[in-house]
Amino acid sequence: MQYNDILKRLETLSNPEAVEGMAKYGIIPEKTYGVSIPELRKIAKKTGKNHDLAQQLWASNTRETRILASMMEDPEMVTEEQTDSWVREFDYWEICDQCIMNLFRWTNFAYRKAVEWSSKDEEFVKRAGFVLIACLAVSDKKAGDEQFERFLPIIKREAADRRTYIKKAVNWALRQIGKRNPELNKKAIKTAKEIEKLDSKSAKWIASDALRELTSEAIQERLQKRKLDA
Repeated sequence: MQYNDILKRLETLSNPEAVEGMAKYGIIPEKTYGVSIPELRKIAKKTGKNHDLAQQLWASNTRETRILASMMEDPEMVTEEQTDSWVREFDYWEICDQCIMNLFRWTNFAYRKAVEWSSKDEEFVKRAGFVLIACLAVSDKKAGDEQFERFLPIIKREAADRRTYIKKAVNWALRQIGKRNPELNKKAIKTAKEIEKLDSKSAKWIASDALRELTSEAIQERLQKRKLDA
């Protein structure tokens, strides 16, 4: 599919009722067709990876074309400058998370960007850093524990941020690190207990929610089984 074909397909799939529903969940792009993520995946799969087309779609600046750009972009052709440019344009949580899950986590500089972005003040740039940590914890099966241990002080450092989309991402990152293996589970629980002592409602919420999951019987059994199977 070419650029114009994709736009025609989006027009066909346009769903005004879905636009109203998305707004209830904080998905508030300036321009949107209201097309579902599964439908966008179908378009991306049919089209395949295409760096030039991804650039064109991103420049169109609609919810759907930008999500498609993240799905169609080739991680090997993405530069750090491009990721910095895109992330600075994030203005709601969905486009942030989609770009991380579909593209940024597969780049060879993902760990470096996670550290860099997590220290920024802009809401969705900082969120991108922590969503990236969470996604790497899930997808990078070969990474050593030290790759994730270095994120724990960063998580603690930012746990007092009161912004909803930040604290949820910080919590997500902590929980995903703690579910990788028994050793990281212990270290994530230790970090959560340190965060719990901070004089911050956000930090206490992050800590209590993370501890609830990481110390749960289900997670502990899963981690022990994984250890035995290793």
